[in-house]
Amino acid sequence: MITILAIESSCDETAASVCSDGKILSNVIAGQEVHKQYGGVVPELASRAHMQHIVPVVHEALRKAGVSVSEIAAFAFTQSPGLIGSLLVGGQFAKSLALAMDKPLIAVHHMQAHVLANLIDEPKPSFPFLCLTVSGGHTQIVLAHNPQGLKVLGETIDDAAGEAFDKSAKLLGLPYPGGPLIDKYAQQGNPDRFQFPEPQIPDLDFSFSGLKTSILYFLQNAGKSDKFKEEFRATDTERELFIRNNLNDICASIQRRIVSILLNKLKKATIKTGITDVCLSGGVSANSELRRSFLEMGERYHWKTFIPAFEYCTDNAAMIAITGYYKYLAEDFSDLSVSSSARSSW
Repeated sequence: MITILAIESSCDETAASVCSDGKILSNVIAGQEVHKQYGGVVPELASRAHMQHIVPVVHEALRKAGVSVSEIAAFAFTQSPGLIGSLLVGGQFAKSLALAMDKPLIAVHHMQAHVLANLIDEPKPSFPFLCLTVSGGHTQIVLAHNPQGLKVLGETIDDAAGEAFDKSAKLLGLPYPGGPLIDKYAQQGNPDRFQFPEPQIPDLDFSFSGLKTSILYFLQNAGKSDKFKEEFRATDTERELFIRNNLNDICASIQRRIVSILLNKLKKATIKTGITDVCLSGGVSANSELRRSFLEMGERYHWKTFIPAFEYCTDNAAMIAITGYYKYLAEDFSDLSVSSSARSSW
């Protein structure tokens, strides 16, 4: 029996999971409320909170799994990318356990784990498959030949889709985290009310910076134009009144455009590769419009579609555990010299 203890600490959630022979036995997450008052994650506060949470979170993961630390075959951890202070807490803790127990250490790339989260539960995609991975910091289309053979076909050249949601929400005066609030208000709005441009980026890469600028000017002009024209610029009062009176429709229109950018590229990838097993993953895959439109597109084009359970979409240790399990099978281990990295390719 191969039992993996995994730790995820790439951003502001401390998580631990136990996986046995590919089956998740526990998945424990401790969030950090301290960041809400600052409108975003404060790296120093995040790393301090990880130090407070990591011991009780790991203990709880072992308790829920009914496993003792002596039964663990290997220790997996998120090595990159993420906030360096946060990554170091999880990495050093995993190294300490591996050294103390004389067991293998497995370094996991966060984005690889998001893709392989689709292998946690049945039904599972067949290799090769495509995965649209959409999170706060990354937007990618990945071709998976096998658990170890992943290739990025396209990615964002500037901002990620999650950033587009959160920064648009900030422009609307919504509190952090704003992405889920846009989804909430959009469900009451008309997505065809306002039109925002779709960037013309070659091949399978993404861009969201131009869309964000268009939304900024649209709001500054109180809906009269999506281009910056000084003579149209509204007063603060006019802008606030416009947003308040049209919030649902604005959110629905922004969300519709972000989703269309993502899925139009994914459709292009299926045509280019001929692959019809298609997955969705990452924190933004919890967005109701994206999930619904993804499934509808799958039916229209006869794809086999897969989305992990909600608890495996946002940052979690179960996806680190399942990736660690497949890396264990491939004997892909790390030594204690492996270092955490805020940014790294894979």
